[in-house]
Amino acid sequence: MTDSLIIVLPLVIILFLLFIYIVPVGLWIQSLVSIGWGRIPILKLIIMRIRKIPPRQVVNGMINLHRAGLQQIKSEDLETHYLAGGRLDRVIFALIAADKANIPLDFATATAIDLAGRDVQEAVQTSVYPKVIDCPKVGTIRAVAMDGIQLQAKARVTVRTNIEQLVGGATEDTIIARVGEGIVSAIGSSNTYNAVLENPDMISKAVLARGLDAGTAFTILSIDIADIDVDKNIGADLQTEQAEADLKVAQARAETRRAMAVAEEQENLAKVQAMRAKVVEAEAEVPLAMAYAFREGHMGVMDYYQMQNVQSDTDMRRAIAKPGEEDKGPQQGGEEPSGDK
Repeated sequence: MTDSLIIVLPLVIILFLLFIYIVPVGLWIQSLVSIGWGRIPILKLIIMRIRKIPPRQVVNGMINLHRAGLQQIKSEDLETHYLAGGRLDRVIFALIAADKANIPLDFATATAIDLAGRDVQEAVQTSVYPKVIDCPKVGTIRAVAMDGIQLQAKARVTVRTNIEQLVGGATEDTIIARVGEGIVSAIGSSNTYNAVLENPDMISKAVLARGLDAGTAFTILSIDIADIDVDKNIGADLQTEQAEADLKVAQARAETRRAMAVAEEQENLAKVQAMRAKVVEAEAEVPLAMAYAFREGHMGVMDYYQMQNVQSDTDMRRAIAKPGEEDKGPQQGGEEPSGDK
């Protein structure tokens, strides 16, 4: 008898614990007291166990929704959302917070936002308490006014979640990019940097007027310029670089002209040398022509002396034209002949 009890008693305990786990009587009693009879039958809790849905999470969510006055949501809706991979606790908190803040948010929209990967709880909190975004997140925005002075600016954008466009709407990065673009455009359209420093509100007004929150998950409430400083004179730097570039171009053109002049001089020198070669060649043919004329009888002795006189006159004119050169005489490089031997 004792051996039978030792075997049966642990088996009974295991079956009892298994029964309690499969049949959550405590949760059923809790839902019965908090929600009312028939809202969550005990059979439904057993089915949740079989489907691997945590009954406690569903029961606690139904109790919170019932106490908040959201009786239209059924336990089947919570089960479906959990099986789809949603976060029940955040969806339930968002529904309750939106209802208390008079923000229109139904269960279908909340679950769609949650399944899309957005934090629906944070979205409702941002709708109630607006969020401040630094633009840019790191560093500053640089823009150049029309007078060439570069400015550094940093802005703070106050946004509120637009729940209707949260699914498919652009994120904070788009807001930051659009606001940065608007600041650069506003500063670039200013005549002088002094006008921007004296009235930074003109940047905020110009950016807000562009409707940068279109197609995003946020509504821009305000854009405040947190800091603006003078960076450097971009116009002067550009003019200096342009002057240096112009100088290099002028030097290159001058070098090109010099090279062309040298080439032209060399070409002229080559032409002169070619002409001199032709003259020398022609002079070399003169004795041959004279010898031929003597043989043929076309030239006499008097004609020869007359030609020598013309040549002497030509040499005399050359000597007069070059007075610096001395006449070396008929025998250059030799001794002057003596009259008496």
